[in-house]
Amino acid sequence: MTEISAAPRVIPDRLTSPLARALRSWEALLVVVAVAVFAINSFASPYFLNAWNLSDATFNFTEKAMIAFAMAMLIIAGEIDLSVASIIALASTAMGIAMTAGFDTPALVAVGIGTGVLCGALNGVFVARLGLPSIVVTIGTMSLFRGISTIVLGDEAFTNYPDSFAWFGQGYVWWVFSFELVLFAVLAVVFFVLLHRTNFGRSVYAIGNNPTAALFSGIRVNRVRFILFLLTGLMSGIAAVCLTSRLGSTRPSIATGMELEVVTMVVLGGVNILGGSGRIMGVVLAAIIMGLVTFGFGLLNVPGIVMSIFLGLLLISVIAVPRLLAKVRK
Repeated sequence: MTEISAAPRVIPDRLTSPLARALRSWEALLVVVAVAVFAINSFASPYFLNAWNLSDATFNFTEKAMIAFAMAMLIIAGEIDLSVASIIALASTAMGIAMTAGFDTPALVAVGIGTGVLCGALNGVFVARLGLPSIVVTIGTMSLFRGISTIVLGDEAFTNYPDSFAWFGQGYVWWVFSFELVLFAVLAVVFFVLLHRTNFGRSVYAIGNNPTAALFSGIRVNRVRFILFLLTGLMSGIAAVCLTSRLGSTRPSIATGMELEVVTMVVLGGVNILGGSGRIMGVVLAAIIMGLVTFGFGLLNVPGIVMSIFLGLLLISVIAVPRLLAKVRK
């Protein structure tokens, strides 16, 4: 009589230890990549391991990461906003108009953030109220917002912002810690709590996995979607204030192509482009990695077009590789 060997036991993820789950997570891989990029940069350039240079490196990702936090929640819910860079352009233009009208720094900040919120509300109305596809709507508003900015500015630029306004993009809170870096850290905590520790965050995951089931379970799906577009517009307005303050001017080309970097940051952070899964910590790590890579390329005098090619390949790879690996496993 032959013996029947028992099948190997498969332990569900929820029964494994938290440490084991952490070591197998996407975030653990991102930590390894971040350490590797940091080590490569430190050997590639003698100027990398300098406190002030590293502080300057944070400007390569903080403004984009602010938007990426809100974009991550939007993508988890199954939507996307490709107009974020154009919202920055329009908000910056609005601040320039307010500056020429004699508005002081607090009013300029309010105008920039308010413009971002209004743009987000417009996207939210089209998607959540009228039921239009978010990718189509935001491609349209991307052209609309950038077009308005270009018509207003033409070949001109708004300059001569108040000296106090420059602090938001160039000021330091303490030692090498800039205002933008501190704001990035605060927003990371806020969005972590919002997504992972509140009923609103659980609703976002539910909508991304199955919006119909979420609706029948009592979640106000369209209301959540509208709020998410508002949050994205709000973060774009805040990023517009920081970027305009750091550059000290407003031009129609401001933030051109930033939407690609924001989406790449979100997807690299482990957020499923089809919705339903993702974590804020992954987005934080992805932002740091992209900032270090950009800064390293800058120290090595790598042309900007090479960075654009790298970002495009990175975005395709992050989306395609997990799917290819899943097919190989099957």
